[in-house]
Amino acid sequence: MARSATRSPRRRPRRRTPVALLLVALLGVAACGESDQERAQKKVCSARADISEQVDQLKALTPATATVDGVRQSVNAIQDDLKDISSAQGTLSDDRRAQVKSATAAFTAQLQSIVQQALRSLSLSDASTQLQAAVGDLTTAYRDSLGKIDC
Repeated sequence: MARSATRSPRRRPRRRTPVALLLVALLGVAACGESDQERAQKKVCSARADISEQVDQLKALTPATATVDGVRQSVNAIQDDLKDISSAQGTLSDDRRAQVKSATAAFTAQLQSIVQQALRSLSLSDASTQLQAAVGDLTTAYRDSLGKIDC
């Protein structure tokens, strides 16, 4: 029996559903990707959270538990976090950038002032008193600046 030149009406058309589903899935994954602004915001919020943790660790120090190295590590970690925030600022929206820049500048100025004052200690008992005062000032500086950033 010879086949006719026309196709049989019972023959199914090619399935394009898997290809269409794949395209939809790829578009969905691409849409879920983070924008540069979202990544910058996460970086700011992560650094802000770490600064908060460092301030809390410093607050928990007592004259018996405080060490120069421990304080130095916390201050260095805070400075690194401030660098992370500064590097992310350029990618934030204009309003957010202004808020973060202002808060970072205020906190950085306070941090520098507090560290300079703490380094002027003349005796061990003065150092303990100055450390407690410096941590209190740092806590206030954080609350009044970076603590106001909504994350």
